[in-house]
Amino acid sequence: MNQEDNCIIISHVDKYYGKKQALKDVNLTIGQGMFGLLGRNGAGKTTLMKTLATLHEKQAGEISVCGIPISRAKEIRGITGYLPQDFSMYPNMTVYECLDYLGMLSGMSKALRQKRIPMLLKRVNLTKKRRSRVKSLSGGMKRRLGIAQALLHDPKVLIVDEPTAGLDPEERIRFRNLLCEVAEERIVILSTHIVGDIEATCENIAILNEGELLWSGTVTQLLENARGKVYTAEIPASMLPQVKHDYIVTGMLRSEQTVTVRLLADGQPGGGSASATSGESSEIRGQGEIPAGAREAMPNCEDAYMYCLHQHGCEIVGGDI
Repeated sequence: MNQEDNCIIISHVDKYYGKKQALKDVNLTIGQGMFGLLGRNGAGKTTLMKTLATLHEKQAGEISVCGIPISRAKEIRGITGYLPQDFSMYPNMTVYECLDYLGMLSGMSKALRQKRIPMLLKRVNLTKKRRSRVKSLSGGMKRRLGIAQALLHDPKVLIVDEPTAGLDPEERIRFRNLLCEVAEERIVILSTHIVGDIEATCENIAILNEGELLWSGTVTQLLENARGKVYTAEIPASMLPQVKHDYIVTGMLRSEQTVTVRLLADGQPGGGSASATSGESSEIRGQGEIPAGAREAMPNCEDAYMYCLHQHGCEIVGGDI
């Protein structure tokens, strides 16, 4: 088996909506397992997902999915399962009826549907809801039903767009675990703006912003990229507005009179950095107005993501993107 038969290769892909360029010379290789596509709302994630699922056409570049050129849309759809961000199904059908109908529409035989549907309902923990109407399901159950329909024809590629938005913490964890189990057998692409979902599930990631690929690599490499740039400090509450003005703040914890902040800085804030002592501006804003007791901290995925955006010139105001 060629390596191309088990991966997605994206080369110099452009996509336009009228005059607006939604994807700008995107180059990416996605292998088997969980792959995270991270970016702000409007970064181009959904556009890329729909292009890979053959729902949108690219204007330039080449894409192959498991060795099949993207131009052969019918073949691509035969090996791809897709769960869109705005997922809806037939509300008055039961869970089983809905999957059975979708399987019939996709050309699956009755015998195969009778074999696959109970197995998938068990896998997504919906066996007890098989006779419940879709409209009666919770948001998390509907997302799990969405995964079941995407896996109905046993695809080699599963594309999942913003699957945990609006779910409660318990359901988010359950859903992420389900995706990880599914990814043992296929390529799973998870698109999200929730950094925690990527950190909890994906080894390899890409970061998009305004249609451009800013980063591609492992989560470990992304964290290493931000090493030495993250600090924590305890400051008076009155100093918080100035700190947010001077630094990119990635977290804060308030007590009665103080705030413990987590921030990005190129040198030791408040003393020790060349920029703070010479009066020149730091690469990561600020003049070192934080007490010298600030301590370097190990970056987490949110810190590293924010630092990556900053590195590439993305506007980050007041600690918010």
